[in-house]
Amino acid sequence: MISLNAVRKLTNVRCFSSTQLLRKAEDRKERLASLPQKDQGTAGESSSDIDALMKSAALSADQLRDSVFHALPIVNIRTSPNNTIINVTDSSGVPRLIRSCGIEGFKNARKGTNIAAQATAVNIAAEAIDLGWKTVRVNVSGLGPGRMSSIKGLQLAGLNIVSITDKTPISFNPPRPRKARKL
Repeated sequence: MISLNAVRKLTNVRCFSSTQLLRKAEDRKERLASLPQKDQGTAGESSSDIDALMKSAALSADQLRDSVFHALPIVNIRTSPNNTIINVTDSSGVPRLIRSCGIEGFKNARKGTNIAAQATAVNIAAEAIDLGWKTVRVNVSGLGPGRMSSIKGLQLAGLNIVSITDKTPISFNPPRPRKARKL
């Protein structure tokens, strides 16, 4: 009669016992139980009684929304095929922070990539948070690869974006066509 160890050596098959599998499942459950609870995003939020604010200031809901909305700082993103320039202005339009992909250290053709735009947005958003701005409005202008990735970078850094406005200039009278070729 051949022993079990001899069969294992001959077939090169590793046998798992059910106790090992059960122990692995218990370990996983313990690890999952030890993880912190998921934050639903409500911790640290400050609440205010909007009805009381409306009665005290005698403002309508639209007036209250507009007064709060227009007091937010503005992030202006100008994208071109070769570079992305981001500046942050206060609510009155005075520029406070200006960054571009070239300032961040990207040179030549790398300035026009979406990775450079996202890195620039993350750095300028960190500086805006240091100034105490958490909620901003965003104006995007230009057609370049850094449009969406710069907005994503602002969100990744922790800024709350209230509105995104596209201010790309559109020409309604296109440029004059080329002169006809003479043959």
